[in-house]
Amino acid sequence: MIETEMRQDPLRQSWTVFSASRTAKPPLLSRNRGHAPEQTQVSPFAAGNESLTPSALHVAKSGDHWQVRVVPNRAPVLRIEGQPDISADGFYDRMDGIGAHEIIIETPGSESLESLPLHAIGEVINAWKLRILDLARDDRMRSFFIVKNSGETAGAGIAHSISQLIAMAVVPTVLRQKLTIARDFFECKKRSIFEDILRDEVRVAKRLVYENNGFAVFCPYASRSPFELAVYPKRQCPDFHGISDQENVQLADALKTALLKLDRALDTPPYNLALFTAPTRTARRDHWNTIEHDFRWHIEILPRLTLIAGFETGTGFYINPTPPEDAAKYLREIPV
Repeated sequence: MIETEMRQDPLRQSWTVFSASRTAKPPLLSRNRGHAPEQTQVSPFAAGNESLTPSALHVAKSGDHWQVRVVPNRAPVLRIEGQPDISADGFYDRMDGIGAHEIIIETPGSESLESLPLHAIGEVINAWKLRILDLARDDRMRSFFIVKNSGETAGAGIAHSISQLIAMAVVPTVLRQKLTIARDFFECKKRSIFEDILRDEVRVAKRLVYENNGFAVFCPYASRSPFELAVYPKRQCPDFHGISDQENVQLADALKTALLKLDRALDTPPYNLALFTAPTRTARRDHWNTIEHDFRWHIEILPRLTLIAGFETGTGFYINPTPPEDAAKYLREIPV
């Protein structure tokens, strides 16, 4: 196996990444088993420790100091080198692990994302946008994801507030499934499924947690875990990097409010945040030809309050002890 390789499961049509750089624990990362990982030494992401990270790909300044930095991941899941060609390995398919893996350092200090002022959260959102735009210039890259792991049980390896950007040369299974469902719904009803979901959640309001002029935050009807949140933009746009300056401010407000409510309601729970945006469109006409109308970029926030066990793994179903209507009512009443 080469240093980074992807192999496809023929039954699930999903890819597994085999990355040699992930086998050893990166330096300076704690493995303590508490709720939030503690730093064994000073954070490599804190102001003054810039020499501990690779050179910055993007810097947003606040006065004479930086507010947000983006650096390559020292232990990347995927690597920029290689070609995205699928090749046969006997019966199976494989390809080089082509992509990019970057770390967005959200603050020079020890603050959490939700505790930052709105303009600082806006700089984080802008960094997501600018780095996706830059990576999209590489025509090998098909899809882009923003992920944020908060708390060790959610996969965070260090206490510093960071998010990550992953660019991939394939469209992964979860996104492909969403694209297919959105396309089929549009072909049948000539409407966007995202618009129908958003309209119903705002109308019914039982699962609505917060909204402003640009975004709605709600607990999904079939929430996978207690207090799961979805963040939908009100303007139809498949690409996150199409976000406007006004929407940047509105999204900062929505994210700050949502995360503060979770923090205060659940005593700083571990969570995973994932931002889904449409893949790049190829020159050839393919089966995503209505994507401008049927798909909408969005964010999912999944608190890690329950364990994924054999039932969930075997069936793909989830067990949630908290109805989303109860979770939303509780969160609405939390002051921020």
